Amino acid sequence: MAGILFIISAPSGSGKSTLVSRLRSIVEGLEFSVSYTTRQPRGSEVDGREYYFTSRETFEAMIAADEFLESAEVFGNYYGTALSALEHAKAAGKDLLLDIDVQGAIQVMRKLPTTVSIFILPPSPEVLERRLRHRSVAEHVTSEDVIARRLQEAQNELDRIAEYRYALVNDQLDEAVDELRAIVLSERDHPEADRTLAQSCRTNTPSKRLLEALHSFHRDGVGTPK
Repeated sequence: MAGILFIISAPSGSGKSTLVSRLRSIVEGLEFSVSYTTRQPRGSEVDGREYYFTSRETFEAMIAADEFLESAEVFGNYYGTALSALEHAKAAGKDLLLDIDVQGAIQVMRKLPTTVSIFILPPSPEVLERRLRHRSVAEHVTSEDVIARRLQEAQNELDRIAEYRYALVNDQLDEAVDELRAIVLSERDHPEADRTLAQSCRTNTPSKRLLEALHSFHRDGVGTPK
């Protein structure tokens, strides 16, 4: 069944981009929506591949013209998904995969309640900080303020995890990829779907693994700060 909208969100440094790339390499029929942003390209990023890089003035004109399925301002930069992306995927007989932040995801879920939402989190704050530091070095951004801000934002995003249909812990890459595949195939009602594995990622029945990760972030349960 084409036209399913999948959303994947995660705190910065959770390994989301790697997971999405692996998922797309093993699951057919997923069209990836390239978001628009006003931030500058990082490293080897290419316009039209990772993002459509545009000016703040152009982005605000697109907002005024109601051209976005969702948009948000994060760390002083706009990010948004064009409305045309979903229709384009449907016309091509594919499902659409959005890699967007929590602000944008909540907007989409409220507009389209059938959206399949997936939250990815690292196994602990220590692992997240280590990944952020490695990423900062690669991006030549070593500001402690930037790292601290991203860590705090991760804590804030965890408060919204209960609004997602699924959540998984990215501690073992292959396991996380298997879980993502199981979720997509299960939602498609595919005969090869591992429905038991997909069900284990539901936020309304959190697994021990998910609860342990949340506990490391000082959460007693899904979306419940101590």
